[in-house]
Amino acid sequence: MFPTALRSSILRGRALYSSKGFLSLQKSNNSTQSRVVTLIPGDGIGPEISQAVQQIFEAARVPITWDVANVKGGTLSVDVLQSVRQNKLGLKGPLATPVGGGHTSLNLALRKSFNLYANVRPCNSINGHKTRHDNVNVIVIRENTEGEYSGIEHQVVPGVMQSIKLITRQASMRVAKHAFEYATKNGRKKVTAVHKGAIMKLSDGLFIECCQEVASRYPRIQYEEQTIDNVCIQLVQNPAVFDVLVLPNLYGDIISDLCAGLIGGLGLTPSANIGQDIAVFEAVHGTAPDIAGQNKANPTALLFSGIMMLRHIGLSEHADRIHNATLDVISERKDVTADLGGTASTTTFTEAIISKLK
Repeated sequence: MFPTALRSSILRGRALYSSKGFLSLQKSNNSTQSRVVTLIPGDGIGPEISQAVQQIFEAARVPITWDVANVKGGTLSVDVLQSVRQNKLGLKGPLATPVGGGHTSLNLALRKSFNLYANVRPCNSINGHKTRHDNVNVIVIRENTEGEYSGIEHQVVPGVMQSIKLITRQASMRVAKHAFEYATKNGRKKVTAVHKGAIMKLSDGLFIECCQEVASRYPRIQYEEQTIDNVCIQLVQNPAVFDVLVLPNLYGDIISDLCAGLIGGLGLTPSANIGQDIAVFEAVHGTAPDIAGQNKANPTALLFSGIMMLRHIGLSEHADRIHNATLDVISERKDVTADLGGTASTTTFTEAIISKLK
């Protein structure tokens, strides 16, 4: 159990990402040694919100050196891939992906290039930003490399397309283990495996078999299984019934966005893509080309992803300072951006957070 003071802090939304969401799987290491991080600013509003994060990190004296890697022409260049491979740590803004034709998803390409098999999306109610539910505290852990997103598609005959859903034992065991390890090390009580096994008996059936096998190794963590449709209903009615969700790729993509909607949208939701020895943290919202370059974008999602990154590498004290300063600004509601109900610019919002750090 958490100490009383810490439990109260969590309920006030003051330590959402330290004790209930973003606790690192590494030991705390708040040293002054600088860590090099690949920064991919992205498209649209990406450069603006990336600059805001850099300014806030600098004001908080975070020992980070940025290796800026710009993506151009819809391709992940050798230089970008080499930077991530060398630094083993990345922070990424939104990248545009055309619908239908055009280049393939760069987000998907990045995950596949480094086998970033687990997508971790904490969704926590934020004090000061009122939504229908004020008790959201869900961690969505999504298998990130296969399922319907395996990229196996072809035309059978003209007018008939086929997309193949790929589920493997290796990937399912790996993400299930990650979910239970996360629950164990972050004081979580329950893991829910989400599926549609009654219909997709072989593919989802294998996923559930793997989750059951892994669950048997963690007797202190409660384990249950729920169908994807039932999970959707319960999340909308009472999200507090869930703790950690582990899902195949497509289900996880949909549910993680649903959970983001429960706390105010993708502009407030961080994300991590975790591999064996490389991790890339990202804002999962779009590029918002309609407001790009207008100093209107909300950098919170990328900032919270950066906080998540700091916890991942053990810089918890720096993460606490930035997170608490951001929550203070949001709760005061004087200097928030339009998507949060305010009129502040990106610059004003960023400066307000920095002022809290001094």
